[in-house]
Amino acid sequence: QVHVVESGGGLVQAGGSLRLSCAVSGRTFSTLALAWFRRAPGQAREFVAGFDWTGHNTYYADSVKGRFTISRDSAKNTVYLQMNSLKPEDTAVYNCGTDPHGMGSPLPYEYDYWGQGTQVTVSS
Repeated sequence: QVHVVESGGGLVQAGGSLRLSCAVSGRTFSTLALAWFRRAPGQAREFVAGFDWTGHNTYYADSVKGRFTISRDSAKNTVYLQMNSLKPEDTAVYNCGTDPHGMGSPLPYEYDYWGQGTQVTVSS
């Protein structure tokens, strides 16, 4: 059984940083495509960052390019999202999902397993 568990959210002032973690079990991590999405209140789930099954190709939403960095530690079966220069509009619940197609797609329906999410709140 696949388990996805996010952590690391919290309350931070604008301009601050947070690092989110996503631990995955039950899948072969080294060939797994994963991505971070977020959902703000009243809005649709939005792609943030992801990488394909090779781990060498990473993708970012335009709104976070240059501020967020996705990385992974295969020894720990964990994906990270380093978020710098946070803005109030980054406030959302952040989820990590696994892409069985291996592409790191920006489309939420391509993902089959999700964690429960972690809340990020950025105050102005």
